Amino acid sequence: MSADLGELTVTRRSGSEPILANGETVGSLGGFWSWACSDLAGNTMRGVLAEYLVALALSSATETRTEWDTIDIRTPERWRVEVKSSAYLQSWAQSKLSKILFSIASASGWDAQTGTSSTEVLRRSDVYVFCLLHHQDKQTLNPLDLDQWTFYVLATRALDEHCPSQRTISLAGLRRLDPLETDFSGLRKAVAACAGGTA
Repeated sequence: MSADLGELTVTRRSGSEPILANGETVGSLGGFWSWACSDLAGNTMRGVLAEYLVALALSSATETRTEWDTIDIRTPERWRVEVKSSAYLQSWAQSKLSKILFSIASASGWDAQTGTSSTEVLRRSDVYVFCLLHHQDKQTLNPLDLDQWTFYVLATRALDEHCPSQRTISLAGLRRLDPLETDFSGLRKAVAACAGGTA
């Protein structure tokens, strides 16, 4: 492979970086972030935020998110963590609260660490963290307030044993598997317990 086509080194940005046209500043990266990422209640950005919150709890948010990796979070302890999110409230007008469902589908995928794709369909993590934005009042919804979240942590082997071919799981179905339920402050300890390590 040509050196010019090797892996791109992605470094964290501050948001102050300028957007340039003919050498003149016409905007900023922070402006782009604000434009593109302010809807934290929408499914896409809420999911990314949930990954970041779990990464924060696991001391794994010092670098940058890897797009399309088969594993959402790789911790310093080598725990492989899959993060899923769901919420009762959405950005759009609703006639009722959303039903809580989480994706648990096995999948093929691309491994960012090896740069290889696999056609083998399976769950590749050690642990799943199900992040529920449980708040139910739209006027006071704030996904940045961690008191509005509940986290359910489950060893992946429990899903493989009880839901081998299942693609989604309801909150009631998840609770029947006896996950560790916690707030943000207990998240690291819960993940460690499910991964077989110590916090």
